[in-house]
Amino acid sequence: MTQEMEFKTIVAQYCKVKPEEMDNDMRFREDLGFTSLDFMSFLGELEDTFDIELEEEDALKVLTIADALDLLEELQQEA
Repeated sequence: MTQEMEFKTIVAQYCKVKPEEMDNDMRFREDLGFTSLDFMSFLGELEDTFDIELEEEDALKVLTIADALDLLEELQQEA
């Protein structure tokens, strides 16, 4: 499984959209229906799954799936 598909599988646990139906331009709140609690839980799961540490300042900039994938890649390169 690619990292992107693993990521989308985690996203799918918090919404009604299947990973293979997700578009990277989808917004977490507006398109996927995430609540604030969903988003915070999701970020915690990302940290655990991909062994990264998200700063609140960076997390607040994440609006779309593409934003989150870009941040994930950036954090993994820094590690």
